[in-house]
Amino acid sequence: MDFNIYMPTRIVGGKDCVLNNGEIFSSYGKKCLIVTSKSGAVKSGALKDVLAVFEKEGIAYGIFDEITENPLASACIKAGEAAREMNADFIVGIGGGSPLDASKAVAICAENPELDIDGLYNRNIPSKALPLILIGTTSGTGSEVTGVSVLTNDKTTMKKSISGADCYAAVSFLDPEYTCSMPYNVTVTTVLDAFAHAVEGWFSVKCTALPKKYAEMALPDIFEGLRFLYETKTLPDEKMREKLYYASIYAGLTLNVCGTAFPHTVGYILTEEFGIPHGKACTAFFPVFLEKAKVNMPERVTELLEVLQTDEETLLRTVSGLTDVKIQAEKADIKKWCSRWGVVKNFINTPGGFTNREAEDAIFRLC
Repeated sequence: MDFNIYMPTRIVGGKDCVLNNGEIFSSYGKKCLIVTSKSGAVKSGALKDVLAVFEKEGIAYGIFDEITENPLASACIKAGEAAREMNADFIVGIGGGSPLDASKAVAICAENPELDIDGLYNRNIPSKALPLILIGTTSGTGSEVTGVSVLTNDKTTMKKSISGADCYAAVSFLDPEYTCSMPYNVTVTTVLDAFAHAVEGWFSVKCTALPKKYAEMALPDIFEGLRFLYETKTLPDEKMREKLYYASIYAGLTLNVCGTAFPHTVGYILTEEFGIPHGKACTAFFPVFLEKAKVNMPERVTELLEVLQTDEETLLRTVSGLTDVKIQAEKADIKKWCSRWGVVKNFINTPGGFTNREAEDAIFRLC
């Protein structure tokens, strides 16, 4: 059995894991910049717990709460400047995918004042970075355990990822209780995102025994949650929230090894042009993705349905019903949007491969 896996993040999980492990925070220094959005860290209770730990451990802090959905590279550079101004020893990122991804870039920018937007995307890897601690508040991103950060390039307005050894957190705290403040729509789109991570990894050529095991741990709980959300239109209870959060981490571990496939890349267009949330933007292309898998990896499709304990019709009805994406676009615009890609690793990582022309057709099917 062959492996080539890099996962340097220390993972600390369980109820009150932040409050019970204050010494981990203070081991990284006595000055910290907290990176978050305007409300998520507050509503979840995570910020309150972190500040209680900082008071007990004697850690001085600043708060940068200007991270928005689909975070801007410029905001990360600005936060890096704030970290330098206060001589921060480490960064704490609190929130869903946007604050966590942004925090990775902030940690890099803090140690590399020469970086502008282009430099952030084209830096030497690994660059120097401040130690980073992440605290998740949603059940979708998996950013807690991946070396990837998706940012919006201010110059092009396009979403593009940075990745590498400098994008991993030193420590991630996993407390499912922080996810209980998510409203229904946010819960749906984040669980769809976790589903996309796990299922795209499941069909990757890189999906060897260990990442496949992560996916097998993630997918049944994720699909159980999706069926519940689709059939009841109500919020999960605390027990299901816990299962969904840890499943999103297992899906993130799958992503960390296998990467994603074409739905993630093409989904960026739906977010940029139509404001569709990331999770739904990815699963909008799940029917096309499954069609590709049925042709090129039929045995793996059969195995997926067995793992989910469902049939293809129920799977598609559930995922498509929750996604519910329809757009209005002209073929000429779609062609222009898709012209941005050359050789894309996520296209190569799709069963049977994927082309720009197929991307155009997949988007047009949503019209």
